[in-house]
Amino acid sequence: MEAPDVDALNFFRDRGLVSDPYPYLDTLRAQCPVLRESHHDVVMVTGYDEAVEVYHDSASFSSCTSVTGPFPGFPVPLEGDDISELIALHRHKLPMNDQLPTLDPPVHTDHRGLLMRLITPKRLKENEAHMNRLVDQMLDPYLAPGEGEFIRGFAGPFTLLIIADLLGVPEEDQDEFLERIEHRPPSDGSIGSIGDDTLGHNPLEFLYEKFGEYIEDRRREPRADVLTGLAQATFPDGSTPPVADAAAVASNLFSAGQETTVRLLSSVLKILAEDSELQALLRAEPDRIPNFIEETLRFESPVKGDFRLSKVPVTVGGVDLPAGTTVMVVNGAANRDPRRFENPGTFDVTRPNARHHVAFGRGIHTCPGGPLARAEGRIVVERLLARTTDIRISESFHGPADNREYRYMPTFILRGLTRLRLEFTLADTPAPPTPEN
Repeated sequence: MEAPDVDALNFFRDRGLVSDPYPYLDTLRAQCPVLRESHHDVVMVTGYDEAVEVYHDSASFSSCTSVTGPFPGFPVPLEGDDISELIALHRHKLPMNDQLPTLDPPVHTDHRGLLMRLITPKRLKENEAHMNRLVDQMLDPYLAPGEGEFIRGFAGPFTLLIIADLLGVPEEDQDEFLERIEHRPPSDGSIGSIGDDTLGHNPLEFLYEKFGEYIEDRRREPRADVLTGLAQATFPDGSTPPVADAAAVASNLFSAGQETTVRLLSSVLKILAEDSELQALLRAEPDRIPNFIEETLRFESPVKGDFRLSKVPVTVGGVDLPAGTTVMVVNGAANRDPRRFENPGTFDVTRPNARHHVAFGRGIHTCPGGPLARAEGRIVVERLLARTTDIRISESFHGPADNREYRYMPTFILRGLTRLRLEFTLADTPAPPTPEN
């Protein structure tokens, strides 16, 4: 296959790169794993070692533009060899500036510390027990017809109800969350939308409002519930966070955890449904399912990449970057670096280093919801395989095997399908769920 003309292609605007960005990213990496693209002056970090280097260097790089990159751009010119003060003065003008992925130390340290007081091992274990109960309840009506749309019909509602349980959203409010969040158009919010220079609106406003109300209520009248724990959680120094800060932390965990896990599950089921031999292997050897999830995270990272802004002159992979450089750490490319992963374009469920992927980032911004996403993926695959003898792609919806039609999220941030229609052959007597510990 002829290498694409990377100078002619615009990663942030060309819809043709949405369905399959990997030839473009492979070509970039082959030229240089740290390379400035020609359309928006973004330095694309496509090498594995170089990506890890940037993620771990929070002293040289700010995360203030992590979800927006070059759009809409920094509000003032970035001049000088140290732009730290400019960032501090103007970060409040940037989109999503109150969200954990965009924060830098020491504020990030405080807010992440607050978040980790919510995602404790005990709470994650309780949440996993809820997953085991919920998954079969939701699969009963989904599987009954023998076919169905997976993302809206199962993955979206399932992941939303799991994260709602983790954060203690009252059961009587969960239908409202489903209506307001899960039933929006796939590209709503326009974060990273292809062909759109601006951020349309903040998709977290509903969550801010709801969690703000919960926190205020529980501070007035504490109860024996998770939301009271959220309301009473303190920063690492023991101080009580403002309601807005606590609500922002909860909202970010809710939104990011739900959206990215839906995209992970869409890739998991697409790969499974396209490979009957893989299904047979995982049914016969379910202990391989965790590594199957890791290889899916490597092969189809739900987050294509994160942006950083260099605060001072810095060298990455032997390439000198001046202060004020917008960098995109491309997870989807780093996870296919042949220097790290043998035959990276081949999906290998037995890959020994699959878990070395950077799908959850690295460093201080490593995704705190990684254990939750892994558990959701494992449990969904276990139960789907146990309750079926075959899972297939709907040819009437996606076309025949030699001419599939899939639509992907039209953004340069997220990677995942917008629709996935499946067909099933149900098992006569499905295996029971794994006993809860």
